[in-house]
Amino acid sequence: MPRHWVADPLHIAMVAPPWFSVPPQGYGGVENVCADLVAGLMARGHRITLIGAGDGGTAADTFEATYPVPPSARLGEPLPEVLHTARVAEILDGLDVDLVHDHTLAGPLLARGRLVPTVVTTHGPVTDEPGQYYRALGHTVGLAAISHAQRRSAPELPWLGMVHNALDVSTFPFREDKADELVFLGRLHPDKGVHLAIDAARSVGMPIVVAGKCTEPIERAYYEAEISPRLGSDVTIFGNADATQKRELLARAAALVFPIVWDEPFGLVMIEAMACGTPVVAFGRGAVPEIVVQGVTGVVCDRPEELPAAIRASRLLSALDCRDHVASRFDVATMAAGYEAIYRSALVTRYPARFARPAPRFTPIPVGGPADAVA
Repeated sequence: MPRHWVADPLHIAMVAPPWFSVPPQGYGGVENVCADLVAGLMARGHRITLIGAGDGGTAADTFEATYPVPPSARLGEPLPEVLHTARVAEILDGLDVDLVHDHTLAGPLLARGRLVPTVVTTHGPVTDEPGQYYRALGHTVGLAAISHAQRRSAPELPWLGMVHNALDVSTFPFREDKADELVFLGRLHPDKGVHLAIDAARSVGMPIVVAGKCTEPIERAYYEAEISPRLGSDVTIFGNADATQKRELLARAAALVFPIVWDEPFGLVMIEAMACGTPVVAFGRGAVPEIVVQGVTGVVCDRPEELPAAIRASRLLSALDCRDHVASRFDVATMAAGYEAIYRSALVTRYPARFARPAPRFTPIPVGGPADAVA
């Protein structure tokens, strides 16, 4: 295989999870990131082979499907992702790529022995058992964190760098005049604190729309135990919003309430809300302090009893400031440039025999004369 100069365009195999199409019709944060990253990398001149499930909905040069229809209803079961990983391996055997960028959990298990590097974006937690898993992989992969908080939680892992998630701001409607309502958007999972969002909305006398996925057993049990008893005329259970509905809900809401009770490594819905000009009210867990500018694009607090005051304060914030913050800090071009830097580092550092820096056109002669030159 020929050597490449370090600045040459790359052929990248982008491996998405199997659960939803890329981009997804509704829920699917990782799939949204994959779709935007494909667009950003192609704008930088790279060739992308996207491997995922369903129909390819991106501008990738090639799309390879592991499932004709994404197995969304089986999210949480292990076998669909294992089968997806096996099919990805078959597809990769027939490709000539410079690098594999894997966004799945099981996929990195097959990175050992590859002739090209594998970069893995850690979209979930990296402590406890997930941390043990990534440590066991060793240096067969290089990891990309999605926030500084995530990387700090396990600094000993083989990190190549950190790149925040991003989005195409132009696809999100900007609205300054907000409805007198709040929104929660995300999985109806105990970690998300949906019941706290409902309690806080009721405390300030504002209706709240609750939109999100509720299909896994833990989500259904949480709904019955904590959400159902709180239902009333001021709580609208919207269900799983598709891409258009999500944007409409976020754009019209006075604030997104995001009372997470775990250290979430990113939280894509926060930048989606701010792109619509909607401030975020959140607990300062995980990456929240990296994403929300306190008192400018949202209000960050620490305890449930502080949420009502935070909601009131958020109504004084500028919608334009929220939008500008995302456009300048979490745009697709910045994300693509960040990942390209990680790819270059992985290629040059780990595979120097294939990727080299071009030789200089001439050898400068030191001030001391030719005798001091390095041969």
